[in-house]
Amino acid sequence: MKLIRTEDAVGHVLCHDMTQIIPGVTKDAVFRKGHVVTEEDIPVLLSIGKEHLYVWEKQEGMLHEDEAAALLYEMCKNDNLVPSEPKEGKIEIMAGTDGLFKVDENRLRKVNSFGEMMIATRHGNFPVRKGDKLAGTRIIPLVIEKEKMQAAAEAAGKEPLMQLLPFERKKAAIITTGSEVFKGRITDKFGPVIREKLSEYDVEVLGQSIMDDKQEEITAEILKWLEKGADLIICTGGMSVDPDDRTPSAIKATGGKIVSYGAPVLPGAMFLLAYYKDEIPIMGLPGCVMYAKRTIFDLVLPRVLAGEKLTREDLAEYGHGGLCLSCPTCTYPNCGFGK
Repeated sequence: MKLIRTEDAVGHVLCHDMTQIIPGVTKDAVFRKGHVVTEEDIPVLLSIGKEHLYVWEKQEGMLHEDEAAALLYEMCKNDNLVPSEPKEGKIEIMAGTDGLFKVDENRLRKVNSFGEMMIATRHGNFPVRKGDKLAGTRIIPLVIEKEKMQAAAEAAGKEPLMQLLPFERKKAAIITTGSEVFKGRITDKFGPVIREKLSEYDVEVLGQSIMDDKQEEITAEILKWLEKGADLIICTGGMSVDPDDRTPSAIKATGGKIVSYGAPVLPGAMFLLAYYKDEIPIMGLPGCVMYAKRTIFDLVLPRVLAGEKLTREDLAEYGHGGLCLSCPTCTYPNCGFGK
């Protein structure tokens, strides 16, 4: 840094906060460290007694923190991410729509490993709402080598480090199985729970069928709803290894390809995911979804509604973080479940 006359500081970068004191009114920084001095700033600086300033000298090949933060944002952005204006060398990234937030963790780690720069995000694979804060970018020093930023951009690659996938408008059918419900011995408690969770994503529920534990009839009912235009089938009940529980075999008999019967998540280990004709998701939900506050269904549903086609490997990754602690006061998704 160097000391210069304030009148000569246009275009230079301030090395310190410039504080304005008006007794009984304010004592705050009128210009922050890193601010680039403009012609209009000169009278203000002189009015607070700053006739000389310490500034960073603009050097060829060096970038100011605001310029570098913008380059970091360029590594992240897509059509549904909204940046803030640079402030104190930082750009915040907000959601431009409701959707599923995705982060490429491996490439993000590469950028953050360069040092002197950072991109901090919230966890990916979770639903967000329009206006939610998703990430922030900045460099650590006031200035940084342009060459280093270019190297980080190359490590990040051409695809955005983040995505925000809007939720698709789907039509769901609920198929509840169990002789105890079908024969009226107990009241269905599954349907209201599923409808409430689907309403969070504005899913249209075409209807609900309550079936006896008969494989052929359950299979036929699934196919009937598919013919009526359902593009999401949710089967509740009949998911255990009990010989009377026929839902998994009924789903398989539709011709759908089963991705996985079982998931490393508690509650929700007996979850089943299949795809009919390789595109329409069919879920088999275990009984825990009916009474537990958050389960495997809460982790998978937003990803399905964002158009993701999940694999066995996607479900296997939930093992690390897949244990819900059933806290007395649930703070999901602001907790470790599914992360």
